[in-house]
Amino acid sequence: MFNSTDFPKPTLISINGIELEVFEAGQQNKGKPIVLCHGWPEHAYSWRHQLPVFAAAGYHVIVPNQRGYGNSTRPVDVTDYDIENLSGDLVALLDHYGYKDATFVGHDWGAMVVWGLALLHPNRVNKIINMALPYQARTEKPWVDFMEEFLGSDYYIVHFNRQPGVADTVLDANTSQFLRNIFCKNVPPVAPEPGMMMIKLAKAEAPLGEPLMSESELAVFIVAFEKTGFTSSINWYRNLDRNWQILADVDPIIQKPALMIYGDQDLIPKAPNLKEFVPNVDIICLDCGHWIQQEKPEETNQIILKWLGQQDAT
Repeated sequence: MFNSTDFPKPTLISINGIELEVFEAGQQNKGKPIVLCHGWPEHAYSWRHQLPVFAAAGYHVIVPNQRGYGNSTRPVDVTDYDIENLSGDLVALLDHYGYKDATFVGHDWGAMVVWGLALLHPNRVNKIINMALPYQARTEKPWVDFMEEFLGSDYYIVHFNRQPGVADTVLDANTSQFLRNIFCKNVPPVAPEPGMMMIKLAKAEAPLGEPLMSESELAVFIVAFEKTGFTSSINWYRNLDRNWQILADVDPIIQKPALMIYGDQDLIPKAPNLKEFVPNVDIICLDCGHWIQQEKPEETNQIILKWLGQQDAT
């Protein structure tokens, strides 16, 4: 069992007009940076199984709590969480360490940021490894409008945008219960009641499946969100339509070598046209739910290190 005390102590780094809380390992492996980007509602600690393994494999592992999370800065303005700012933080992080580029790994919203980084700053990315969330091509209408049309006004992302503050208040009042309910293995492939799903999870009496982590591990997430609340992290969702506008004139094709890892039991659907937008992508599916690197850490680590080795050999 992973001991939370094994996770390295963080450093607060001033970049891009904010401070990021950053965890590192393998600092001696200068020249082989790999940046791990967490999702929602997560924390840098979600990479606890990867950080020491990648460092032992020769990488300088850099794991930020991205803006709005942990002890990183939580700006008040919603627009401070758009894709320009989120990707700009990662560029500034590379500048801080003196790296021209790096391999970026993202899970969930972290994957969205990594895809955006590759679009807006392609020269700062050498390889992409993303989990759970495939590349999201621009739709004809803004993303939230598109989701509302097909998934309804109760869909949680639409709800976050159309009723700001409502979900935040419920999640803040039920932090421990919400995180305990959402961090489960073997989540069913179809949510039983998808409408306002996150609010229902916050109020549900029992988790959907087997606990993903130990009580001591879960406590890291609970303590973090009890301190920060959920508004700053939900504000990432509230920039989806702004991001849709920002990316309007950007070349949508990502040419970098990429690895996409799906969980077959994840609620997020696989992208049938991924290779149209990411032609150099390899796709792997694991028998797990949404929290891939936490649910299947050994398999995830082996897959990533093998793929990186193959890329370095070419």
